[in-house]
Amino acid sequence: MTGIEFLASFLRTGRLHGIGIGSTLGEVDRAVRHRFVDVVDEDGRSLRRDYGFVEFYFNAGNEWVMSGGSIELHRLASGRYRAKEWARTMEIAFPRHVAWRDLRDELARIPGAPELTVGDQGGFLEYRASASGVSVLVVDDEEEERGCHAGHGDVWSVSLWAPVRAR
Repeated sequence: MTGIEFLASFLRTGRLHGIGIGSTLGEVDRAVRHRFVDVVDEDGRSLRRDYGFVEFYFNAGNEWVMSGGSIELHRLASGRYRAKEWARTMEIAFPRHVAWRDLRDELARIPGAPELTVGDQGGFLEYRASASGVSVLVVDDEEEERGCHAGHGDVWSVSLWAPVRAR
């Protein structure tokens, strides 16, 4: 699978390899077979699992439960080894740069694609899919050129967040 196809599916479903908000650490371990580093906060209430350019966030309870995640695509521009290792272990090939127009075009081909709202984030545009709880941060500075970092029109990151429920 290509990284663009994977990201479009993630935007539609809010699931990565079958896991998402509410998944347990054990479920993540079964779904993602990749090297990682765990960072627990000093109070032991939150955990960040870092896979290089993919991170998941967990809250403590009876067990660790996923509260969010992020695919830091900007890290691929300067470190292709991360993408190569991910392709080997997870069978998803990411390009060095992900253009928002390519991801948007792929998303348009998927039945049931979510509606996106856009907001300005100071040098970035944020496209939010409320239905799936996923947002895409896109570089919106025309002076930013592609190279060892993401350039104008490239996806900086794709994040999973827990929607706030009405009471």
